[in-house]
Amino acid sequence: MILLSDEFADLPCATGGVMRTHVFRPVGEGRFPGVVLYSEIYQVTAPIRRLAAFIAGHGYVVAVPEVYHEYEAPGTVLAYDQPGTDRGNDLKFTKPVAGFDADATLVIDWLTQHPACSGRIGVAGVCLGGHLAYRAALDSRVLAAACFYPTDIHSGTLGEGRSDDSLSRIGEIGAEMLFVWGRQDPHVPYAGRQAIRDALEAAGTRYEWHEVNAQHAFLRDEGPRYDPALFVSTTGWMLALFARVLGGRV
Repeated sequence: MILLSDEFADLPCATGGVMRTHVFRPVGEGRFPGVVLYSEIYQVTAPIRRLAAFIAGHGYVVAVPEVYHEYEAPGTVLAYDQPGTDRGNDLKFTKPVAGFDADATLVIDWLTQHPACSGRIGVAGVCLGGHLAYRAALDSRVLAAACFYPTDIHSGTLGEGRSDDSLSRIGEIGAEMLFVWGRQDPHVPYAGRQAIRDALEAAGTRYEWHEVNAQHAFLRDEGPRYDPALFVSTTGWMLALFARVLGGRV
């Protein structure tokens, strides 16, 4: 499938400034389901762009917002090094959770109105982005969410003050959920994963749960933790969910 992968939209924010949102979509006729893809703490890096193109190539309009737009100039990409990691983690605990939520509303509003989008919306994310995809699923317009090794849900430490309400609001999620974890991921230990699964069961959430033998960030196709075989199998679970729940071109 031929893609357009160099588009972006600067979405005006109520608090001032813009949230640059990168767009990856098929060039074919018709309208396609939309997917909001949330990045890790480094914003829209080359691996995130390749993941977005991979999803779009299966027949989706993919919108990738810059999660730290209040603090970094449009187009800023943090490096996969110690300074970049420190900056990304610092901003993760600087930005209010309400700001992340407002961003989700803004990008979903925009994506549902995109002329190439059918209006059926899914979300996906990795690391920080997995948590943001989870929170985006609090919006009733989101029909399916794929959360890959989402951080801070079990500890309730996202955002300013390191105090979020994500786990306590799990019963508000109407979307069908997919969770994928690395068993060797130190950021979300066994007890944390179990706390999330217990909450899902208690809430009666429709969900799919997978734990694989992998480190954190095993989907990132740069660096020593990348696992190509697991990339194929785990993204396949996501694509199956989206195909079943979001449908296809109309």
